Amino acid sequence: MLESAVAPATQPTFHPLSAPDYLPAEQLRSLQLHRLQAIVARAYENVELFRERCDQRGVKPESIQSLADIRHLPFTVKNDLRDTYPFGLFASPREEIVRLHASSGTTGKPIVVAYTQDDLDVWSEVMTRTFAACGVHAGDMLQNAFGYGLFTGGLGAHQGAERLGATVIPISGGNTERQMMVLRDFGVTTLCATPSYFLHLLERARDAGIDWPRLPLRVGIFGAEPWTEEMRQRIQTESGIRAYDIYGLSEIIGPGVGSECCAQDGLHIFEDHFYPEIIDPETGTPLEDGEEGELVLTTLSKQAMPMIRYRTRDITTILPERCSCGRTVRRIRRISRRSDDMFIIRGINVFPAQVETALLQVEGTLPHYQIELSRQGSLDQMEVAVEVTQTILDAGQTAVDTLRHELASALEHIIGLRVRVRLADPQSLPRSEGKAKRVVDHRSG
Repeated sequence: MLESAVAPATQPTFHPLSAPDYLPAEQLRSLQLHRLQAIVARAYENVELFRERCDQRGVKPESIQSLADIRHLPFTVKNDLRDTYPFGLFASPREEIVRLHASSGTTGKPIVVAYTQDDLDVWSEVMTRTFAACGVHAGDMLQNAFGYGLFTGGLGAHQGAERLGATVIPISGGNTERQMMVLRDFGVTTLCATPSYFLHLLERARDAGIDWPRLPLRVGIFGAEPWTEEMRQRIQTESGIRAYDIYGLSEIIGPGVGSECCAQDGLHIFEDHFYPEIIDPETGTPLEDGEEGELVLTTLSKQAMPMIRYRTRDITTILPERCSCGRTVRRIRRISRRSDDMFIIRGINVFPAQVETALLQVEGTLPHYQIELSRQGSLDQMEVAVEVTQTILDAGQTAVDTLRHELASALEHIIGLRVRVRLADPQSLPRSEGKAKRVVDHRSG
């Protein structure tokens, strides 16, 4: 498909709940301070761990007289949720908790998060603002392929889309054949999924003879895993839709913390509910807007389980310029890496997103790859397996060798390391119906 076939940017949708997106800066800061003071007082009174840490620092709720005073408050980290499992960080009595979600629990016990009815109302509001920012309208047919259940993605998107006035198909993740049938037969205009799963759908639909340009689908809303601008361009070119990035964390609320708009130039943080900071990930020192560092978020309105200065481990920048869409809430640059998904090979720090960027710069590859780490003796080894087009394979060994050399050079240029490259047949690498598993680490010790 030609680039010109990509759907044009949808005009911004204004929904009544979107009004805070356009607040004058002074009014927004006043609202943030009022909510910060209230949530700090609530956490201090009801959450023992937070109160102990504040007392150790000599900080009381009345110490917060300005937004800048937030830097005097202690950080919260993911291990705090594990160490107080399951209900140790709740600030509401158990009988006021109307819903619980939990992380996948890949290491140890899962992280439990709680919601009062007011919290669910806020969640619906920010997801409605998310969909409106992405050009979704009342009456759109929305296929929600985010997972339902303990994972926060499915239900978070569901309730926001319904509140916007869209027709929601709660299909959840997986069952690709059914996904394609619904996509084709129901007149779907908006699809929510992880970007890697949408690529899988694209592939399967192509094999099934589905003609993407004939589908009414125009908007894809993707989250739950990092993805690059190169992958966005691949998705948009092959499908003809507009692909939008959204951002959220279970610990904060779920999806709905931030969203791109029609400009596709950074993610607006709904900072009337989630106050963003950028810190130096090594020292914890606050950084100015425009400087890259670790994103720290404070929930300004969450009742059941306030998160004060939560260290996300996501590396980004707060963009200081006003967005062309007119929203006044600040934007962050797309999350391309985390401070804790980095791996070290021969003394060099490597992030999976760097590998993806290098691979997608080279013609002849498909957007499916896997990084394998191993150790021979005392030396770490890295191999990148990437699928290539059938056209390259049919062109013969010279074309294959040339592509392998180009990929190795692109990787060395971006990550500063010469690594092995293995070219894989189309559709030969593992697929995921949820978050893609990009790194397989066989090292031990």
